[in-house]
Amino acid sequence: MKSTLAAAAVAAVLATPALAQDLPPGPKVRILAVTQVLTNLPQYTKVDQPVLRDELPKKTNGRIEVQLFSWPERNVNGPEVLRLVRSGQVDVSSAPLGMVAGDAPLLDGMDLAGLAPDIKTARRIADALTPHVNKDLERIGIRMVATLAFSKQVMFCRKAVPSLTDLQGMKVRAAGPSLGDLVKSFNGQPVSVNFGEVYTALERGTIDCAVTGTGGGNSAKWTEVTTHLVNYPMQWAVAGYYVNLAWWNKLDAPVRGVLEKTFQEITDKQWALGEEITEDGLACNFANASGCKIHTLLKKPLTEVKAGDAASAAAPGTGSSRPLRSASRPRLAIPTRKSPSGSANIAET
Repeated sequence: MKSTLAAAAVAAVLATPALAQDLPPGPKVRILAVTQVLTNLPQYTKVDQPVLRDELPKKTNGRIEVQLFSWPERNVNGPEVLRLVRSGQVDVSSAPLGMVAGDAPLLDGMDLAGLAPDIKTARRIADALTPHVNKDLERIGIRMVATLAFSKQVMFCRKAVPSLTDLQGMKVRAAGPSLGDLVKSFNGQPVSVNFGEVYTALERGTIDCAVTGTGGGNSAKWTEVTTHLVNYPMQWAVAGYYVNLAWWNKLDAPVRGVLEKTFQEITDKQWALGEEITEDGLACNFANASGCKIHTLLKKPLTEVKAGDAASAAAPGTGSSRPLRSASRPRLAIPTRKSPSGSANIAET
């Protein structure tokens, strides 16, 4: 019996989380974090809540405590995220890069439309640019400590699109200037429509196509008013986690070290989740029951315009697409009606 108890005690010691071993006793650190746009997003329920809110206090023997909220719970909207962090009203927050790039334009470079053919490349680009982005952010008192990709951004269209060269004369809902320029290079007309108004715009034919995540279009029921999915990676909806730089620098070095490891864990898990959501969304939209676990399986699958066809259509030197160029995009007036999914899913841009 004694030997059994001794063995159990040794096992318990060995099982003590490494983070707790790295963090010496000291004053409690309370962190206010406001992260995802909706409380039911997988990025919130599968990563932020378990890693930040639940596991971090346990791993640090209660020394670090995180008060975690979603945007609606604190009445936060995208463009103000960096300003809330900068002012110290929140310690940690997150937002898609395109939403906050007005305060730090270099953020746009981490998710240029059409640049990354797959999520692994998108991750390498984000990792490589993070130090340069932080030099820009630190000028306004902010640091980016983690990144994520929501999912592959693809086009949902209400009529046949044999290839990207066939966007001539078609109106495409595109969020952000980079995505708008890519649509124009495929001879389409980029327009700005709020996410919650896209369903109605597609239903009424005000727009022909709209870009969002593979799962986002499914959740928002765009599949009810579209027939084709162009399976070409327009973007990856990359987002960042931001901290107040003065608060960050004042933390004890051991506490900051634990948080750096935690945010690295969040980055790894969020990018893995982005890949999972991408594949699940495609499976559900193409009525592949075996691969559809998260979103809604369609009874009538969308017609796929394959990435190979789209990529060859966009290939340089084919003479089929125009050079990228900047221009203002018209803002369509759409009658207000939220999509059947409920509130606008800003994270799926």
